[in-house]
Order: sequence, then C-alpha cells, then structure tokens
Amino acid sequence: MDSPERGIRLADYEAVVGSAVLDELRVVASRVEGLRLQNINSTAVGGGVAEILTRMVPLLKELGVQASWDVIKGDQRFFDVTKALHNAMHGKAETITPQMIECYRDTTAANLRNMTFGGDVVWIHDPQPAGLIEAKKNGGKWVWRCHIDVSSPDARAWQFIAPFVDRYDASIFSMPDFAQRLSIPQFMVAPSIDPLSDKNRELDQGFIDSVLEKYGLDPERPVMTQISRFDRLKDPLGVIAAYRMVRKRHDCQLVLAGGDAPDDPEGAEVLKEVREAAGDDPDIHVLPLPPYSDLEINALVRGSTVVFQKSVKEGFGLTVSEALWKRKPVIGGAVGGIRLQIIHGVTGYLVHSPAGAAQRAMQLLGDPALRKRMGDSGYMHVKQNFLLTRHVKDYMLVLLALDHPGEDIVHLC
Repeated sequence: MDSPERGIRLADYEAVVGSAVLDELRVVASRVEGLRLQNINSTAVGGGVAEILTRMVPLLKELGVQASWDVIKGDQRFFDVTKALHNAMHGKAETITPQMIECYRDTTAANLRNMTFGGDVVWIHDPQPAGLIEAKKNGGKWVWRCHIDVSSPDARAWQFIAPFVDRYDASIFSMPDFAQRLSIPQFMVAPSIDPLSDKNRELDQGFIDSVLEKYGLDPERPVMTQISRFDRLKDPLGVIAAYRMVRKRHDCQLVLAGGDAPDDPEGAEVLKEVREAAGDDPDIHVLPLPPYSDLEINALVRGSTVVFQKSVKEGFGLTVSEALWKRKPVIGGAVGGIRLQIIHGVTGYLVHSPAGAAQRAMQLLGDPALRKRMGDSGYMHVKQNFLLTRHVKDYMLVLLALDHPGEDIVHLC
C-alpha cells in the first residue's frame, strides 16, 4: 500500500524528537536489517491500523527492514461477520451463528489461496485475518498484533478465535489490561501518531479559518469536537446529550466528524441515528468526511476549544493523542487506551457519562488558563510516549526479541 503523502524521511523527524532518538533507532535497526516483515490487515484506509501502517512501512524500509503491507479481501457478508466478532471481542453480546463461522472460514480459505506469504516475520493485525495462521507451515515467525481490548470477550467469540491465536509464535497488545492469558509470548506496544502526517502537522491559521468557514462554524464561539468513525462504541449520541447540557450555560457549537472503513458496515446506520439525534439544531455539525480528509480533520481539531472522545469501549483511541498533540484538552471515556493518554486533571478528564462529560466541558469552557495548562501538558505527554518514532523502535525490538527466544537481555552493541 502507498501513502498519498510523499517525501517524508527519517531525518525529517529530528526537528520534532531530536537527534538522539534517531541515533537510537539506527542502532536497533542495525540488528534487524534485511529482515522481511509482512503486515496483513483488513483495510487499506479508515481506522488507526491503516493510518499507522501507511506511515510506518516507509520508515521501516528506510531503516533497512524489508517491510510490506497486504490487505485481505472479503465481501459485505464477511465484514458483517467480522464486525460482530469485533463487538463480541469487546464484550458486547452478539449472536455468533454457525453460518457466520462458516463465512469467516470460507473467506479465510479464499485469501489463503490468493495471497503470497513470504515474510521472515508475518504480522497479522486483529481478528479479521487471524485465520491466515493456516499458512504458517510455509515458514517464518507469525505474530498476532491485537489492537483491541480482548480482556472480557464474549465467550463464544473468544472460543472461536483463541485456537488460531494459540498457533502464533507471539502476540502484541496495546496495554496489559487488553490481554488474555495465552500460551504464547506476549509483548506490549502502544500505538502512535505521526507528528508529520497531514492529520498532525502544523497548519497555517488562514487554512484553519477557511475550513471552519467551509463547514459553517463560527470561530468567535467555542467549538467542541469529536473525531471518530460513526460507531456506537464511540458514543456519538452521548456526545450530543452532553452538548445539549453544556448549551444551557455556554453558547457553543458541536462537531461530530469522521469517515468510515470498508470493514465497518454499521457506519451508515449509526450516521443516520446521529443525524436524527442532531435534528435541526444549526450548531450541531455532523460531517461524514471522505478518505484522505486528514488536513481538514487537522484544521477542525486545531480550531476547536475542547475535544471529546467519549467512547464506551475503545481499543486505544489515537484521536486522543492527535488532539493532545495540538494542545487541546480532551474529555474521554474512562476505557481502553484512553486511560493511558488522558492523565485525569493534567491532560484532560476521564468521564463515565454524558453528564460527567458536560460538567467537565463547562469547566474547561469557563477557564482559558486551565485549557492552556492542560493543552501544554498533553503535548508533552504525547511527545514523550505516543509518537511514531517510539513505535517503530518498539516493533524493531520485538523483531529482535523473536530472534533471541528465552533471552531476558539482548545486547545491541
């Protein structure tokens, strides 16, 4: 897969992270240079996995890792099945029928016939392509990279996926709380954002103003924003409920913006629900954005006063780090990886209900100094923990660890 953004090289990150970070990356890379790393996931656009791979694969190549990226194919029925599995892995009650399992197995078999597997390490992302482990007999080490929280899954869904997972050589989770008890080694690697991508790089104020104007937003009044797919687990209806409470105290505007992903068939249905809940309120702006709207998303966040990520379940929620990087305080659901990114009372607030979100939003809208303090703290928190350069290093360290099974310490020099 190719990125629509060209020309970014490792040296360009020095201005953001410093030369010492890049020197460390090169030292680690010297130990895994030449390794073939094949990434496989379920979609080329939409969602955090595709965004990360778009930016990470070129950097790994520049560092000498022969990284590639392939995407499985499936019809609408398959993605309906994998969406139900996704929800069930998060713990939502779903009916997983024998017909759904048969569809998953049939689509997996078709991909096994049509795909080429040639990595020294094959990196399978999430449950959708997990069944490709059947190709492990062709060689290489296989790693299941799980980006979602499977700590309390629906029993039937986990009983179906677990036999595939147990055949991998290792697994990777975003945080310890997400993991299951497995018979294979587990690594913990948090996701990341790319500070130089169109979604995160600095923007001219004139462009920010033009995007606000395009979508009918008044820059003179506070703007509250949530950027996410239209997914019930992101609780967009809860955000609207919080906004209505805030409007009783503050003359503000709400933006609910995001795209969709080919492997998320529920998006259109949720978008309809959101529009119905918004009704004819001219200050609720529901914006289903097309792929590659990253510059506009960047501008919408930079033009916002407060950012929400009020998920009720969450894998990691990189939209939080994206907002913190832009020095915006974030109000987020106290779930999943949001809890790693929001330090309560320091970079934002963790909440459990629309009423709690509304209370914190009113507090922030009424206190510009608090917003500034939290924004600066959030920027530094992301710089130290959630940038792409750290993520690339962690992945290379996993590759190195796979070459030294059973060793507690691997000397780089």
